Amino acid sequence: MSPLWALGLLRSELAVTFRRWRTLALLAVLAAVPVLVGIAVKIETSDGGSVGAGGPDGEGPAFIAQVTNNGLFLVFTALAATLPFFLPMAVGVVAGDSIAGEASAGTLRYLLVAPAGRTRLLLAKYATTLAFCVVATLVVAVSALAVGALLFPLGEVTTISGTRISFAEGLLRALLIALVVAASLIGVAALGLFVSTLTSSGIAAMATTVGLLITVQIVDQIPQLHAVHPYLFPHYWLSFADLMRDPVYWDELVKNLGLQALYAGVFGSAAWARFGAKDIAS
Repeated sequence: MSPLWALGLLRSELAVTFRRWRTLALLAVLAAVPVLVGIAVKIETSDGGSVGAGGPDGEGPAFIAQVTNNGLFLVFTALAATLPFFLPMAVGVVAGDSIAGEASAGTLRYLLVAPAGRTRLLLAKYATTLAFCVVATLVVAVSALAVGALLFPLGEVTTISGTRISFAEGLLRALLIALVVAASLIGVAALGLFVSTLTSSGIAAMATTVGLLITVQIVDQIPQLHAVHPYLFPHYWLSFADLMRDPVYWDELVKNLGLQALYAGVFGSAAWARFGAKDIAS
């Protein structure tokens, strides 16, 4: 197996995934969310009014009250608005279709005729899904930054702690937050990949992945089940807000990344075990 051939397999998977109309439609929807949020905030504040404080106890997504003062906060608001559902749903669709979609289309067996091997093919599929996580998150962030710059002023950023940082440092923190949000989706990607190995129906795999995502999020909101909340992959998703503190609070950020790595390891291993024993001919 030539390393260049393996790289070509990954490049081919990336090209196929990002050329699909479904992938482009998902990215378009994600890009539209910051536009809608920005326009809604602009209309709401056009008469001098204000929007809700945001966050767990506010009336909207985190940071939404600061958007009118600094358009950069629209990036943080858009990521907070899309992370609970839109971003993981999009990742779940791509991950769920990765193996099952090939099987339902009858192309999986032909992929394995080439000297790729099941492990390399599975790794290429997972790497492609992770690439989608990064691209989808950056689409939200870039769209929000463009809309924020058009509709609101830009300047120094006031952190949650009340200190002020430069706009350049604010941009750097926005990029870091986007990367943390993308990393928060690797658990969903591994879960979707595992589900995709269980069925030969792409639609069934996508629906199951999204259904599991919704179920886990509902469980995470039930107070009586608080004992299991720290072990659910979405529990620490909004910890990225701690990157806007001065100094940064790392405790929940580290817990989030560790939990995502654990889910990636468990469900990635389960996907490898299942795919290795899967009867492709069926």
